[in-house]
Amino acid sequence: MNNHEKSSFNVIEIRKDFPILNQQVHGCPLIYFDNAATTQKPKAVIDIVNKLHTECNSNVHRGVHGLSVQMTEMYEIARTKIKNYLNAQSEKEIIFTAGATAAINLAAFSFGEAYIKEGDEIIVSEMEHHSNLIPWQIICQRKRAHLKMIPFDDNGELLLDEYERLITDKTKLVAVVHVSNSLGTINPIKKIVTVAHAKGIPVLVDGAQAIAHQKVDVQDLDCDFYAFSGHKIYGPTGTGILYGKERWLAEMPPYQSGGDMIDHVTFEKTTYNELPFKFEAGTPNYIGFIGLGAAIDYLTSLGLDAVESYERTLLDYATDKLNAVKGLKIYGNAKDKICNLSFSMDNIPSYDAGILLDNAGIAVRVGHHCTQPIWTHYGIEGTIRASLAPYNTMDEIDILGEQLQKIQGMF
Repeated sequence: MNNHEKSSFNVIEIRKDFPILNQQVHGCPLIYFDNAATTQKPKAVIDIVNKLHTECNSNVHRGVHGLSVQMTEMYEIARTKIKNYLNAQSEKEIIFTAGATAAINLAAFSFGEAYIKEGDEIIVSEMEHHSNLIPWQIICQRKRAHLKMIPFDDNGELLLDEYERLITDKTKLVAVVHVSNSLGTINPIKKIVTVAHAKGIPVLVDGAQAIAHQKVDVQDLDCDFYAFSGHKIYGPTGTGILYGKERWLAEMPPYQSGGDMIDHVTFEKTTYNELPFKFEAGTPNYIGFIGLGAAIDYLTSLGLDAVESYERTLLDYATDKLNAVKGLKIYGNAKDKICNLSFSMDNIPSYDAGILLDNAGIAVRVGHHCTQPIWTHYGIEGTIRASLAPYNTMDEIDILGEQLQKIQGMF
């Protein structure tokens, strides 16, 4: 262990919980720095998913037989775990979706149908992931509404004075990312919400990158909607959550139809189920959501304060290492950020650098990271991104720095 490792956070023991980390890539130990794209899964999640498939698989909310009853109970317990993790007021506010993208699309369609009309305005930010931009573009096109954008400065911090000036009496929603997947910026959500609520405007928060790195209390934030993906918080793929305040969800129409979302069906008329089931059409990914509940348990067991503190140490250490590489530039230097580092290297194509790092066993992301407007701001096509998690170590950061120095020398 590097002598800079925090003794109070036993990363070596934590790594043992993640079987995938114990392998080699191209003859080198795997160093996984692509956690913003998806996190690896602890054995606790893998085991429960395997157990459910082999011992008690059965559809939920459908049968009176033992397997269905058992699975339904575990499925709804998972909803309660997520409600508690977010500190939502009720399980009715926790909608199961296929991911953060699906959650935001649900909100955009249903909120748009209920509340957006021609001439209205929706505000997003310049640093949004495409998943929290394009759905709002589509609803604006369909409703002939207008999309407005909060700019950010070159450090990657939103210009809140500009945000306040964007709000008018036609503004019907603000949709903003909690943490930028490309810049690592942690946005001041409470302030953004306070400003919007002073004008009676609801706020949706894309929490896909925040949820695994810090405590999220939706009542404290007072946001109206919060979306995240299970696979970015050590859970199974194909799972996501839309938190919504009950007052909004009760008035919004369903997004999809069939299955659990119905109450009573005739050829003349269909009435809809109560919350949250009104928004959960068809057979859900019930095993995935029980696995997500196990992931929540695992992360909670690590202690979110300890995770946040350790990751802050990793960020500081990695920032110093990267800044020591000649010709390397980091994009995103906000005062408050998570351990995502996007960077470019003089005269070295990001794709080539990514391939060379992979040859050394280091997994990073290259390209625009689904945030093309961010790179338009900086006048570049994209970057290399190293995104870290609690199972990463300073030894791994040292190896990344050494390999980047080597690549710089090659070019």
